[in-house]
Amino acid sequence: MKTCPFFNICGGCQYDFSAENYKSEKLSVLPKMPFTDAPIWGSVGVRRRADFAFMDGHFGFYKSHSKDVIDINKCPNLLPEINAILPDVEKLPWAGSGSVLITQCEKGIDININSVVAFCSADFRNAVAKLPASIIRVTWNGKEIRKYAEPEIKFDNKIVRYQSGAFLQPSVETEKTLRDLVVKYVGGAKKVADLFCGIGNFTFATNATGFDVFGNGIERDLFKKPLSVKNLNQYEVVIMDPPRAGAMAQSKELAKSNVKRIIYVSCNPNTFLRDKKILESAAYKLTTAIPVDQFVGSSHWEIFSVFVK
Repeated sequence: MKTCPFFNICGGCQYDFSAENYKSEKLSVLPKMPFTDAPIWGSVGVRRRADFAFMDGHFGFYKSHSKDVIDINKCPNLLPEINAILPDVEKLPWAGSGSVLITQCEKGIDININSVVAFCSADFRNAVAKLPASIIRVTWNGKEIRKYAEPEIKFDNKIVRYQSGAFLQPSVETEKTLRDLVVKYVGGAKKVADLFCGIGNFTFATNATGFDVFGNGIERDLFKKPLSVKNLNQYEVVIMDPPRAGAMAQSKELAKSNVKRIIYVSCNPNTFLRDKKILESAAYKLTTAIPVDQFVGSSHWEIFSVFVK
């Protein structure tokens, strides 16, 4: 394949991941900062989750630079298991508009639908009942309309329940890459806090105390109520993997703490650079910075970093 057949048609990718100049094109948007290691590149065709949309009876991805939905029943960046069920999902009697998050879990596929229509129709529910057995759960605005098994996610040897719509790294490959990096730089520390822990990609591997408003950790909104200096000073290492908004409030508390090492995994270079300034103003030194092409085809980079004091 020399080019993705949907490139410049759907808005899912800003760069053609199948083109020869893909790496040079994507490298051009990296922020100007001292990276300590070469970029880690993700693979094509291994993405285990994707956000789709539906509107006016159409199911697929948004058209490039538009809110129109174009019909998609196959994407070369997705796992074969997801592509296998897309033709059936596309044919469902979609009404109204909304989003559809499709995720490959351990036992099968989870479909999470959020719609402007509060409840799905009887026709839609009946059609969902006829979907392939590989689709083990379908939810509509948080209500289960089909469930054959409890979706689970495996982090190395740890299996956890997948909460519908919960955050996950887009592929098992890059998830493991980041987890291995975190474990390496935690370095055997005994007292570790995992902030914005989600369902536990780093938590279990580092025997950390997890904190998040939605996940397997201690319920806490770290945007509104970041861990205080007193709480932070209990830990040798703090891991942070915030959403795109970054961790400004928590970084300000960390800047006043005695935490010796901060591992910051960022999916937004702009908010990362903002939080980096906060930490460096408090004598933290950036010792490791590695760009990871986790969101293959997009303009987004993941940045794995380590700060020490």
